[in-house]
Amino acid sequence: MKTIIQIVLWIACIGLGYLIYNSINGPIEFKKVKEERFGKVVAKLKDIRNSQEAYKTVNGKYANDFSSLIKFVDTGSYVITQQRDSSFMEFDEAYQIDMLKEVKIIDTLGFVSVRDSLFKKDTRYKNLMEIPGAPNGEKIEMKAGIVEKSGYRAPVFVAKVSKNILLSDQPKDLVARENVQMSVEEVNGPNIEVGSLQEVSTSGNWPPVYDKKEKKQ
Repeated sequence: MKTIIQIVLWIACIGLGYLIYNSINGPIEFKKVKEERFGKVVAKLKDIRNSQEAYKTVNGKYANDFSSLIKFVDTGSYVITQQRDSSFMEFDEAYQIDMLKEVKIIDTLGFVSVRDSLFKKDTRYKNLMEIPGAPNGEKIEMKAGIVEKSGYRAPVFVAKVSKNILLSDQPKDLVARENVQMSVEEVNGPNIEVGSLQEVSTSGNWPPVYDKKEKKQ
């Protein structure tokens, strides 16, 4: 009986030790996994933002779906222009004299491929909608629209990824805590996103640390 009690106590000690270790090490490992996966998604959202801004420059609005956006990147082009000042003498009917008229002239210099400008020889733009490491092939959610601000109708868009998708294999309690983050050093809320359908903004909701990591890479 004494031996059995000792064995039970040893098992209990080992179990308790594991729980203590896991309670300390678990959040550390979770943070490593989270930051690695979030970093990949932030890079993808930046590609989407750059592509959408190019789309808007040419079309005056944002693309509402990835099919249109990817096709534009693949085949679209920018017009390269140059603005210069010019002047000439013109007879003024009111004053009955020749007067100097100043004008701005816009010259078209040529065209540049959107694909070459944004991605060069990289073909990652063809998979803009894919979430890196998505367990079930989930896609990035993207929408475009129009908002009215001070009587002005402005095009807007948003692209976002749920944290639940990125962290589906992580401890549920840590994921739940992550979804309610409110800190300048963290991605706040349940999604990683860029843009907005309510405000005229193309900002992302990630902290500067993710921008610094990308520059180092």
